Amino acid sequence: MRILFLAQVLPYPLDAGPKTRAYYVLRYLAQHHRVTLLAFTRPTDPPAAMAHLARFCEEVQGVPMRRSTLRNVRDLARSLLGRWPFMVRRDWIPEMVRQVDRQVQSGEYDAVHADQLWMAPYALRGQAISQRIHGKSLRTVLDQHNAVFQIPMRLAHHQPNPLLRGLLHLEATKLQRFERQVCGQFDRVVWVTREDRDALVERTGYPGSGDPVIPICVEPEEGALRDHVERPFRVTFLGGMHWPPNAEGIQWFADRVWPELHQAFPQVRLTVIGKEPPARLRAQAQDPERRIEVLGYVEDPTPYLAETAVFIVPLHAGGGMRVKILDAWRWKLPVVSTSIGAEGIDVRPGENILLGDSPQAFSRHVRALLADPGRARAMVEEAHATLRRAYHWRRRYRAWDIVYS
Repeated sequence: MRILFLAQVLPYPLDAGPKTRAYYVLRYLAQHHRVTLLAFTRPTDPPAAMAHLARFCEEVQGVPMRRSTLRNVRDLARSLLGRWPFMVRRDWIPEMVRQVDRQVQSGEYDAVHADQLWMAPYALRGQAISQRIHGKSLRTVLDQHNAVFQIPMRLAHHQPNPLLRGLLHLEATKLQRFERQVCGQFDRVVWVTREDRDALVERTGYPGSGDPVIPICVEPEEGALRDHVERPFRVTFLGGMHWPPNAEGIQWFADRVWPELHQAFPQVRLTVIGKEPPARLRAQAQDPERRIEVLGYVEDPTPYLAETAVFIVPLHAGGGMRVKILDAWRWKLPVVSTSIGAEGIDVRPGENILLGDSPQAFSRHVRALLADPGRARAMVEEAHATLRRAYHWRRRYRAWDIVYS
């Protein structure tokens, strides 16, 4: 089949969860079909990324994603006055509309694949154009990484500002309606987790309880750490903090969990890796007594990961799967997470991960791993075995053959 694959992020390098999902799905589909990738690009995307993707795609095209405070204010006003959620409205870019139109008008595609909800309106537009111009109905496939409405809904629970809390509730309500309507227009909707699919079904009555679930998968041996230091001394968080759930989660850990941990293990350092860390966290890192290290975006975090004793995922909002847990298992690092942070993953607390939702429970689990390296090593081996069994893309992504059959 000829597939037009629409992505909200350029899916390489693999430095974020949405990129990892799109990358391995794209690689799998390109083994069996002729795939054109049309993706938003950002100034931080390395020049070699598109060349890498062109190795297995028939064609790769990029559309610059330009965001600014002024644009966000404009799109928020449009969202408040209209029916589209802000998170979708701000990514409706005229240049992407023109590129989708051009691709569908000039090419005889058989299917259009929307990677994430943000690209769904473009895919539906492409289907309408194909029907009008070529008299041909494209197969439409939506890869739902998350039940997106849950992200602002969960963020609202932890938002002390009443105005922001109200805006988050409004966004969640609009997203519920939008997701239900849009998912109902696609021929196939694939979910990353059963929990997210069922959440949309239960909250909105969406008739998709039989939609297939295909988890995020990786290459278990690709990028594995080879040289862990003998005495690791870091508690490490890795994730882009431009994504509000990451920023909220690591700030919670720094405020509520780290002081007790630092007192019990003064030699251990909290290391935070990822773009756009919160200003409060950066300020805390200025005090050397706190032993907090905020590094920002790091192109190659390997040296820090090799010195990591415990990898943390302190999230209280979000949806889908946290690829950072699969990555930590691939790197053979022991993980402590909240329950929400580990949603949708085959976790067995006490065997391949430790889960704690209160500051006390989270701190207790991190302290246990710092104090008992033998237990940490045993948990890591079990986690890596889970990764190989349940999340190897070459095996699990055969399920995409049914979606495109």
